[in-house]
Amino acid sequence: MRWMLALLLSIASIGCSLAHADATFRFTAIPDEDQSRLVERFSKVADYLSDRLGVDVEYVPVTSYGAAVTAFRNDQVQLAWFGGLSGVQARQLVPGSQAIAQGKEDAAFVSYFIANTATGIEPQQEALPESVVGHSFTFGAKTSTSGRLMPEHFIRQRFDEAPEQVFSRVGFSGDHTRTIALVESGTYDVGAVNFTVWQAAVEDGRVDTDKVEVIWESPTYPDYQWTLRGDADERYGEGFTQKVQQALVDMTDPALLESFPRSGFIPASNDDYGPIESVGKSIGLLR
Repeated sequence: MRWMLALLLSIASIGCSLAHADATFRFTAIPDEDQSRLVERFSKVADYLSDRLGVDVEYVPVTSYGAAVTAFRNDQVQLAWFGGLSGVQARQLVPGSQAIAQGKEDAAFVSYFIANTATGIEPQQEALPESVVGHSFTFGAKTSTSGRLMPEHFIRQRFDEAPEQVFSRVGFSGDHTRTIALVESGTYDVGAVNFTVWQAAVEDGRVDTDKVEVIWESPTYPDYQWTLRGDADERYGEGFTQKVQQALVDMTDPALLESFPRSGFIPASNDDYGPIESVGKSIGLLR
């Protein structure tokens, strides 16, 4: 019996070792655009990371910002492309996790406030136009940094009131692409969007700028980042965190960078997102 027990323990040990060696590294991204576009583009990023890291890498699509945070918390993914707010939320839920890289644009990100041209709201540079008061307004996703958190912060700064007191109707589109479409169609008069999504949509001809235009550009703030679970080195080998960070910083292929869209990546740390945490707490979206 002893030899059989020893054999079973040996087989179990080998099985665990093989499972560890063959562990797939999974990542996700907040669905801030149309999901089908994200799946196509991030699958290429998965191939790039697999080549650089020497492990199988899989992109796991999610249906909402909250689902991205939940997948990270539950260890269904080990790496995530989060917005500023969702990244802070995820790191609060998974102690030891780290922001390791951000887009070159993310250190000084901005939101665009857009309006249907039929409203007659005139663009301004100095401040959000007073004439938005009384119009209908849509944020993006409820936990979007550039589509909700910071726009709400700027609205409160400008008018010293909650959005519900400033606008006749307030909604949440779910993502930036949808916000643009709703404002362009006149379903909402005004909205707030990620400036990179707006610029990409304009370049691709997916926006009718005769019907919708930018009326104000916000001040800058830190936004998107890659966040990695703190147990990555233990699971995938010593130095794996550094390898992932370096692979992201070394990503220079324009076809891959278009997935974000970013001109490149730079190292980041949790401390970079202190301002997001402060604003999130001030308006009740973080504890």
